[in-house]
Amino acid sequence: MKILVPDSDKKRIIIVGGGFGGLALADKLCNGIFQVVLIDRHNYHQFQPLLYQVASAGLEPSAISFPFRKNFRKKKEFYFRMTEVTKINSDKHSIETPIGSLDYDYLVIAAGTTTNFFGNEVIKKVALPMKSVEEAINLRNTLLINLEKALDSHDSQKRRSLLNIVIVGGGATGVEIAGALSEMKRYILPEDYPDLKDEEMNIYLIEGSDRLLAVMSEEASAHALRFLTDMGITVILNKHAIDYRDGNVILSDGESLLTNTLIWVSGVIAERFDNISPELMGHGGRLLVNEFNQLQGYRDIFAIGDICLQTEATYPKGHPQVAPVAIQQGELLAENLKRMEQGELLKPFMYKDKGTLATVGRNKAVADIKKIRLQGFLAWAVWLLVHLRSILGVKNKLMVLFNWIWNYVMYDQSVRFIFRSNPKH
Repeated sequence: MKILVPDSDKKRIIIVGGGFGGLALADKLCNGIFQVVLIDRHNYHQFQPLLYQVASAGLEPSAISFPFRKNFRKKKEFYFRMTEVTKINSDKHSIETPIGSLDYDYLVIAAGTTTNFFGNEVIKKVALPMKSVEEAINLRNTLLINLEKALDSHDSQKRRSLLNIVIVGGGATGVEIAGALSEMKRYILPEDYPDLKDEEMNIYLIEGSDRLLAVMSEEASAHALRFLTDMGITVILNKHAIDYRDGNVILSDGESLLTNTLIWVSGVIAERFDNISPELMGHGGRLLVNEFNQLQGYRDIFAIGDICLQTEATYPKGHPQVAPVAIQQGELLAENLKRMEQGELLKPFMYKDKGTLATVGRNKAVADIKKIRLQGFLAWAVWLLVHLRSILGVKNKLMVLFNWIWNYVMYDQSVRFIFRSNPKH
């Protein structure tokens, strides 16, 4: 069975994944030269850097989500299909999905990554990841439901378990969700749940290495640690979460932390497809590509964004898995695909690092911008501007800006709803 896509005299490019890289690529290619088919399991692009604000009740999910069909409504020769690729048949130049197969002239894999539990099945069953809008909503619901349950609990230990929060992973996502939850504890808990004492809620951040924000400068790491500590968060370094037993997170040194809420943001692993040889995978399952983002050994298969492992002199172990890399790779690949059709030489990719940012909380952030190191309010202001500029759509920008202004002035995260669905077949 074939996916229903109109025949065309133009060469077909299939893009697997509508993240930052896939979206940038599709946007540059939709000019009538190629037929572009975008495949994604969701019908919207999600702005992942702000998922933590959805999880902490600061933003509506719709504020960081943008429908593919709306974005490409006026583009030529663009088609979207909501499904997922299960198998790649490179010998037949086709992909397979639950709704059928589809032939390609060029295939671009931009499917990104998923949460890495490092083979720990116990942790996987109980932990709350945060890689998608659905997972962020689930986390928000869990946090709010636990607060409601704590109000009704007569058992002090159960009450503590419901209120304690353990976050595993000291990267940007872990630092940001820890800071957001600390502010929720400080500003929302006393107002909405006066029967609960804020000292009953403890937030722990676990990091296996010797510092937070390992991809940033040591100065940024030190400031982030100080900010979080001042906000009342217990930061535990050089320890790993290895098990979950009897309502406790077990750490590598034997210490246990009582909690009903284990948030797991400790590493990612690349999405996988059948028929991709293990020899083409590097660290974290990332696909090995050359300087033109071609999958090693293939002329017509490419990989961009978090799913690919591409090296250059400045990044001998591969580029950081961040949005700017994916966007730049997508934009250059669009240019190179046109060059291939015209028989011209391809341009090698070189990442232009414009800086790294992480926010910790209100007026608290860190920024490494080339050789400039910022922290505090100035870094926080830069973080706001950069993220607001990156969000798709004027409406979404205004929604986010309004929520940020409201939260800042009123000390109030306004999306404290518990929505639960009972799906029917």
